Amino acid sequence: MVTISKSKFKTHMLAIFRQIEETGEEVVVTDNNRPVLRIQPIAPKPTMQEIFAAYRGKMILHEDPDTPTTAEWGEV
Repeated sequence: MVTISKSKFKTHMLAIFRQIEETGEEVVVTDNNRPVLRIQPIAPKPTMQEIFAAYRGKMILHEDPDTPTTAEWGEV
């Protein structure tokens, strides 16, 4: 984590943004040595394949997941 004063941030904002994009490191902006802002890159969301990759080939589905469950719970 990098800490920078508000005045220095104002003068070098674009360069700091490029640095954050390249390194992925967050920057904390201070005002009179008090943290006031935290700037961090947006992490990409994982795909469904990435989320369930650990379970691939380890689960068995015995019925259609789209089958209604009204028979199990009784019709309302």
